[in-house]
Amino acid sequence: MSSTIVIGAQWGDEGKGKIVDIFAEKADLVVRFQGGNNAGHTLVIGDQKTVLHHIPSGILRPEVQCILAGGVVVDPEVCLREIKALTEKGVLSREGQLVIGAECSVITSYHRTLDAAREGSLEGTKIGTTGRGIGPCYEDRVARRSIFVRDLLDRKGLEAKLTQNLHEKNVLLSHYGAQTFSVEELLDELLAFGEALRPYVADANALVRNALQDGKKVLFEGAQGTLLDVGLGTYPYVTSSHTVSASACVGAGIKPQALTSIFGITKAYCTRVGEGPFPTELHGDVGEELRKLGHEFGSTTGRPRRCGWLDLVGLKYAAEVNGLTSIAITKLDVLSGFDQLKVCTGYLDKNSRPISEPPLDARELEGVSPVYEELAGWSEDLTQCRTWADLPKSARDYIEFIEAKVGVPVDLISVGPDREATFWRHA
Repeated sequence: MSSTIVIGAQWGDEGKGKIVDIFAEKADLVVRFQGGNNAGHTLVIGDQKTVLHHIPSGILRPEVQCILAGGVVVDPEVCLREIKALTEKGVLSREGQLVIGAECSVITSYHRTLDAAREGSLEGTKIGTTGRGIGPCYEDRVARRSIFVRDLLDRKGLEAKLTQNLHEKNVLLSHYGAQTFSVEELLDELLAFGEALRPYVADANALVRNALQDGKKVLFEGAQGTLLDVGLGTYPYVTSSHTVSASACVGAGIKPQALTSIFGITKAYCTRVGEGPFPTELHGDVGEELRKLGHEFGSTTGRPRRCGWLDLVGLKYAAEVNGLTSIAITKLDVLSGFDQLKVCTGYLDKNSRPISEPPLDARELEGVSPVYEELAGWSEDLTQCRTWADLPKSARDYIEFIEAKVGVPVDLISVGPDREATFWRHA
């Protein structure tokens, strides 16, 4: 594993954090390369549950260095709160264990306020944003007015950027009837955050490149999922960053040749949080049962997740755009007890014509009808399975069906939240 990427192959919430934690046992570095604290990765080690938003899931491996690379947007208040909690637990315990890129963009109070104000103004067309200010922060980067983590250590430069930004942002906030901000009230606050973050700040992208050149094992952790990619997802119901594997090259400043394996993480069924089309969504008792059995509530927002049957059209699309070399299937145990399982293997458009891959325009995707194939279910409890042979035949058939349709091997299977409830398909 010289460089492995873990990518969400659905709409996020696939269990990437758990898989990263497992892979991190053999890694030297774990690197987040996009997104912000709109991510929510839940890890269960014994009876200890840890929910991470900013900090990479490898942090529970004390020997691993965890890095927020330049493609990440950082809310310093949230990040410091997370650092404090991990330090108090004894998880974050040594110098250099966590590095925050000086080149990460900073989420401020006006980003969060603008995010919430915009969403609140959308009558009947809400995007379903987490309201964490992620989108407005990325907007500032594209508009070449971003405040970076390094700016929090430079009073004069930070004051100049705040003056420039608030000239525009306060006009927007006033338009929405939202709170406006002054340079003075934000300057001291952000400088204080900068001083608190100073021990962790470094040129993260250079550190990652040097590690790869030195032959170290680097694990890249994606946030959200492929179908939420701002350019390749179901627009406009997407996140504000590129969530696919190629984003690791840009977000961490590495060459494409450095990538050696790409793991796509998928649940054994589908979920989605927030608004947007969801072709296999189940609105009745079966959907409620999946939500209950899978404990499907957002790690970041607490919102109940929408649940549905596994969508192989979307999964195959994710395999192609990410260049997946392997698939990890999580929550296979949740499907125990269903006599029959449906799997979406195709779409029909509104004229009943077949569609080979998901339309990226949400309006078109909302009009498709899923084509299902039915497979036999199983009644056995899978939570104690630790090998391929331990699985009932119907569960093995289900996985082999996925492999055949997607064209990518399923190499890792998870049957519960604990580290131990995960096993390799092959030795």
